[in-house]
Amino acid sequence: MRPAPLLFALAAAALGMPAMAQFAVPGVSLPQVPPVALPDNPIGRAIGDLPDIDLTAAQRLLDLRNDRIERLLRRNRDTVELDAQGAPARRGELLLLDPSPAALAAVQAAGFTVAEREQFGSLGLSVVRLQVPRGTRLAQAQALLARVASGAEIAPDSLHFQTGGAALPALATSTAAASPIATAVGVIDGAPGPSQPVTAVRGFAQGAPVASDHGSAVASLLTGAGVRDVRVADIYGRDPVGGNALALIRALDWLTGGGARVISISLGGPGNSAVGRAIAAAQGKGVVVVAAVGNDGPAAPPAYPASYPGVVAVTAIDARGRALIEAGRALHLDYAAPGADILARNKGGNWSRVRGTSFAVPLVAARAAAALERGNWRATLDREAEDLGPRGPDPQFGRGLLCRACARTR
Repeated sequence: MRPAPLLFALAAAALGMPAMAQFAVPGVSLPQVPPVALPDNPIGRAIGDLPDIDLTAAQRLLDLRNDRIERLLRRNRDTVELDAQGAPARRGELLLLDPSPAALAAVQAAGFTVAEREQFGSLGLSVVRLQVPRGTRLAQAQALLARVASGAEIAPDSLHFQTGGAALPALATSTAAASPIATAVGVIDGAPGPSQPVTAVRGFAQGAPVASDHGSAVASLLTGAGVRDVRVADIYGRDPVGGNALALIRALDWLTGGGARVISISLGGPGNSAVGRAIAAAQGKGVVVVAAVGNDGPAAPPAYPASYPGVVAVTAIDARGRALIEAGRALHLDYAAPGADILARNKGGNWSRVRGTSFAVPLVAARAAAALERGNWRATLDREAEDLGPRGPDPQFGRGLLCRACARTR
């Protein structure tokens, strides 16, 4: 079992730290209100059924996850509510994918209002944003919409959370420059600070782009690993519902249309059919999507986008080669990379020590970008991967460790 101080550190990160908070979602503080009821079984399985894990730590991480969701709901009652899965989403709105005229007429007749229609040309996807009938809870609206628009694809505007850990100030010594990687890499996150040498930044949320520690760290790890063309889509800004599904789709469309061949996503949320369709469309254009398994621990629900088919799912290890105790799980696992005891730049341009599966993702994305320049990227990464744990692929490290020497440690 890991030492108790680590669990206290994880608790501090999950419940709010001033710098690079583990679960960084903008919000506006409101007066205290009664606790919000959460689903009785948010994971759909018993913790005791999970093999080879620290059960105490898993339960604590799950409790922290639920505390985070409850706090988010209390502070943002006007903008956030639970969907039919029990996951946070934009209040009072649903997404309808590629609806037929008949389906659209039926939902409007049922009291839904069209707030926006949007065509994503790079993804070949059309999304209609609907406002639900007044006084109807989101979960009820989902059920109603499924009845009146049978066969139509419906999704909530789910929220996604950054999957990075707390940052501590640190000094960095100079290291040898990484070999340059010309392949364009997109980032969906918060915006980097002004000192980060990125090619482009665009906002897809209220107030965005806004420099953030998390987005800065991800961008600095990419450039530190050799990527010379980094394009960042800020889906958080100052928005209480930043990180929503529609913002993520807009970011995917912009990055795919702009020529990014790899997209790094250090975020996690519930499965969402609209996001899944957008991810698949980007992959159909040849884009490699790399995403984190999250920091809610092994008992939490599978993380998305990491769990969508074909997405490169990434976990993290510490300096001693151990999987992070807080690392979540996806429906599949591809690779591990350093995600603790490493240095990244914050929004002010200063070096900070970071922890979380967020920070393993840009390292794997950099190696995928380099591998694309040599042909079969998957085979190349498999050859590079250092086997850890049991021989061959395993649920803790995937097909092996990438980029052990990529990140600065001092």
